[in-house]
Amino acid sequence: MSLRFRDTPYTLTQFILKRTMDCVGTVLGMVVILPLMGIVALAIRLDSPGPIFFKQKRVGLNGTLFDMYKFRSMYHNVDETLHRQHIAAYVSGQLDVQSGVKLKDDPRVTRVGKFIRRLSIDELPQLFNVLRGEMSLVGPRPLPIYEVEQFDLWHSERLKFLPGMTGLWQVTARSQVSFDDQLRLDIRYIQNYSIWLDIKILLLTIPAVISKRGAG
Repeated sequence: MSLRFRDTPYTLTQFILKRTMDCVGTVLGMVVILPLMGIVALAIRLDSPGPIFFKQKRVGLNGTLFDMYKFRSMYHNVDETLHRQHIAAYVSGQLDVQSGVKLKDDPRVTRVGKFIRRLSIDELPQLFNVLRGEMSLVGPRPLPIYEVEQFDLWHSERLKFLPGMTGLWQVTARSQVSFDDQLRLDIRYIQNYSIWLDIKILLLTIPAVISKRGAG
């Protein structure tokens, strides 16, 4: 497919439609999943000491930093060195992506954490980030600062769009692509953005999660 870079990712009309879909979809979704979120919060509290939510600085639109929320799936106050080393190996192409790029057998993850990560339930608190306008339902995933610090110049194209809870990468080959190919999928989404593409990605997210292709 021939891709053409747009100086502006979307028009004002597209922005209004996307923001409307984000707000309406988030409110409706939260009405349905609030009981589930309550059960998950209780399970986390009973499983290990520490807060229910995990907060981390992520890089958003145009490099703006914001606090992204998840359900805590790891033990409290664990060292992030292991994940930093894993990301460095992924970015440099040292991982066998055919075996998946997620960190396996992570000793920092709790019993409840393994379950909620498997079904991406840990991501649900990001609905609050969507309501605050820091994220969208669909878009490139917001990355940690230490991952963005390893970007090449062309990688920064993905920062020209509001980050999302799910995206093209997640519903296609999220766990079996190189770092460069992951970012190419993000940029492809930005360059070909439409509200219909967002709807298609949202519809594909559920089977991707169930099949574990979108988990983690």
